Amino acid sequence: MLKTSRAAELPAFLAMDVHAAANRLKASLPAGAPPVLHMEVGQPGTPAPEGARRAVEAALRDGLPLGYTDAMGRASLRERIAAHYTDWYGAPVDPARVVITTGASGAFPLAFLAAFDPGDRVALVSPYYPPYVNILRALGLVPVVLEATASHRFQPTLDMLERLDPPPEGLIVASPGNPTGTMLHRDDLVAIGDWCAANFVRLISDEIYHGLNWDVAISTAAGVPGAVVINSFSKYFSMTGWRVGWMVVPDDLVRPVECLAQNFFICAPHISQLAAEAAFDCHAELQENVARYRRSRALLIRALPQAGFPRLSPAEGAFYLFADVAGRTNDSVAFCRRMLAETGVAATPGVDFDAARGRHFVRFSYCGPEADVREAAARLTRFKEAVSFT
Repeated sequence: MLKTSRAAELPAFLAMDVHAAANRLKASLPAGAPPVLHMEVGQPGTPAPEGARRAVEAALRDGLPLGYTDAMGRASLRERIAAHYTDWYGAPVDPARVVITTGASGAFPLAFLAAFDPGDRVALVSPYYPPYVNILRALGLVPVVLEATASHRFQPTLDMLERLDPPPEGLIVASPGNPTGTMLHRDDLVAIGDWCAANFVRLISDEIYHGLNWDVAISTAAGVPGAVVINSFSKYFSMTGWRVGWMVVPDDLVRPVECLAQNFFICAPHISQLAAEAAFDCHAELQENVARYRRSRALLIRALPQAGFPRLSPAEGAFYLFADVAGRTNDSVAFCRRMLAETGVAATPGVDFDAARGRHFVRFSYCGPEADVREAAARLTRFKEAVSFT
């Protein structure tokens, strides 16, 4: 028999499997049936900002050649992103350190390949975004998973890191985090950055939900020596399908990342880079989106406990609520499957983010249309009495 690689045996990203199941259900419904409500994926229900769409229209109308860009991306977009760090954080960034990628998803393998060798250990806390671990394993790296709890706000602590002996080669942090929405506060991030520097640990900071923070100020790792910062136009900028993101890399990784990008991707889509640059002029519209998410968050924080989900993660940012369903089920996969079938509400089982403890959790995304979020809350309330799992 012909062989398949070990990487081919990676587990599925369940959020996308649920998304596919929800789409199949939608396609099977008769005309006039109540719609399927998508709370399983972090896909904003708002379009790309108007200025970004207009930039694309102008490029197509004027016949702008849309060939390859430099592997690192358009110089003007890299400069605009560097200016963004000064505008938002007061953190000067050299545009030469900015890399345009095919979404954050394209950034992770570039960062991991540039920074680590097969067999290197990379720490992160659970629950976590599943592709972190799956990509690490596919590349022959060793995830070191640290169990975090609500008492830690599901974030790493210095105590957790100091118990690692020897220290790992890398550490992934995410703030705001997926699936919990919790954040590393400024002093915590500084302390972790100092620990990484003192122990020669490469920090990878996933900041793709920046701009979506509710009560706590955001802080970037862009100033941490040796750190790699990953961000995207998918979330705050509402451009998931455009597949454009960026990294800020330290000087020692600039050329390695450029060579990897040349060989893996050539460049991010040219048309998407044009749209992304224009999106920086659209903050007023984007802040309206943020206000919608804030209202949906408030609605669910009120409604979900009444619908049988009384224990929710302290959602400081992003657009997720991680609900503890231990009082209702020991099988979040079966629970979400039944919830989709009986209510038309799609949500992601927690095992996607923590294979063991996730049996008792469900993640709800609230970035869809406000009307859908309201309707989902009503359906889940009606569903409450119908479900009894053990």
